[in-house]
Amino acid sequence: MGFEWKLIGKVMSMHNNYYFLQHLSEALQAPLEGMELSTCFSQNKDELVLGFSNTKSEFWIRAVLVTNFNLLYFPEDFQRTRKNSVNLFESALGQKVEGIRQFENERCFSVELSNGFSLLFKLFGNRSNVLLFKNGRVHDLFLKKYPNDRNLILDDLNRKIEQTPEQLAALGINKVFPTFGKEIIDYLDTKDYDVSITERKWELIQELLNEFKTPTFYLFSYEEQRPSLLLYTPDETYTFSTKDPIKIANEYFRSLVKVIFLETEKRPAIQKIDKKINQANSYVEKNQKKLYELENITRYEEIGHIIMANLHQIPERSKKIELNDFYNDEAPISIKLNSKLNGQKNAEVYYRKAKNQKIEIQKIKENISSKEDELLMLEMHKESLKPIENVKELRNYLKKNGINQDKAQESILPFKKFKFSEFDILVGKNAKSNDILTQKYAFKEDLWLHARDVPGSHVVIKHKAGKSFPQHVLEKAASLAAYYSQRKNDSLCPVIYTPKKFVRKPKGAAPGAVAIDREEVIMVTPMPPNALIE
Repeated sequence: MGFEWKLIGKVMSMHNNYYFLQHLSEALQAPLEGMELSTCFSQNKDELVLGFSNTKSEFWIRAVLVTNFNLLYFPEDFQRTRKNSVNLFESALGQKVEGIRQFENERCFSVELSNGFSLLFKLFGNRSNVLLFKNGRVHDLFLKKYPNDRNLILDDLNRKIEQTPEQLAALGINKVFPTFGKEIIDYLDTKDYDVSITERKWELIQELLNEFKTPTFYLFSYEEQRPSLLLYTPDETYTFSTKDPIKIANEYFRSLVKVIFLETEKRPAIQKIDKKINQANSYVEKNQKKLYELENITRYEEIGHIIMANLHQIPERSKKIELNDFYNDEAPISIKLNSKLNGQKNAEVYYRKAKNQKIEIQKIKENISSKEDELLMLEMHKESLKPIENVKELRNYLKKNGINQDKAQESILPFKKFKFSEFDILVGKNAKSNDILTQKYAFKEDLWLHARDVPGSHVVIKHKAGKSFPQHVLEKAASLAAYYSQRKNDSLCPVIYTPKKFVRKPKGAAPGAVAIDREEVIMVTPMPPNALIE
């Protein structure tokens, strides 16, 4: 039936295991023997590419030696980039492959070349490297960050270890079989290795070593988790299996790159969208509650009517009056008044509040509608991203739709930059930034905005040739000016706007201070940048 290795709950990979490397180095013998090392270069600081060839074919080895994972990949071909590429190990180019050498009890093997050259693949976890030897001594290193590698001597890499029942009893499994590693020892413990007598321990080890002589290699992958390459029959359904170590190494590499790609680019983009979805849902919920209060609790217009119907009952200089509410079965209602105004003027105040309230209600409805449209768009982006598995396709999608924009580039600018309906909207970050924005980046035909009578950011809508500023763009920019001001938490905020040519910096004025020669005012609800949805 075959050997079964049951490790419940463990995800591990044996792509750099000593026993796997034995089979891999043996499998490399046939395709490489007689070929020449025709090219050797790096176009990434942790990646070395070696090309071997003869008159009929070529063979590629790609050594990826990143700190958190290192592995070998054997692509059918490789396209070298024109930029950021450097030649390495040039003295060994043109040398013929004479054989493959696997070192005893070490996770390394060498490609033996003519004229005394050897290419050593040292796969020691986070200290992995590729070295060029000449006559058994180090000639060059790929990764120079491991200077101690220069002291290695090729023949000394063989570790002669006496492996007998007597040594096992005297020294323990870790000393006698250092190539096993934690996973293999954990497996032996499931067979009661730890409580067995020496003879039984030795028998279990020999059974294991016999299985490793002619293994089938298995690959199984979990969605969004790093795959595992195993030298045993897994409990769970595997995604790929073969007796060819080169094929399993390639399949493992492709699976790992896919997951790394998910970890580093795709998953953060989806997480960012999820965060925006949560923010949008919270915004809609908050504003729906506010809308309900405005429509059902705050009654400015009705109070104005009640005052006008009872003008004769309101004494002069009253701060408060109790009148019958004819909208609510004549129940008494307490109404606050401005003691400096007569009854009619107080009614006008409430009518003005009612007018602003209607504007605010309309704005809130529009904002809720926009946010709900944004939610639909975000959900669409999320569903569109899920099936993408190609890096270039993903990056194009993210760039086209403004997802995961590079914050590093944004931080270089002395102001915030947003885009709405093809118009660029620039927002100052502080007083000094306001000065730079208005004096250096804004031109006379641009539109300048600022929250009225309070400290806040300068906002500029950049002019587009042949186009006027649309009303909805003006409103969005004004909502940003309100948001980035001390009126951020107001229901409505007056924002002044004017062409930049009417904004000047008086001599000796404080940072951010300007004089406005002509202005208009728009009433808007302060809105954060994530509300810039058409």
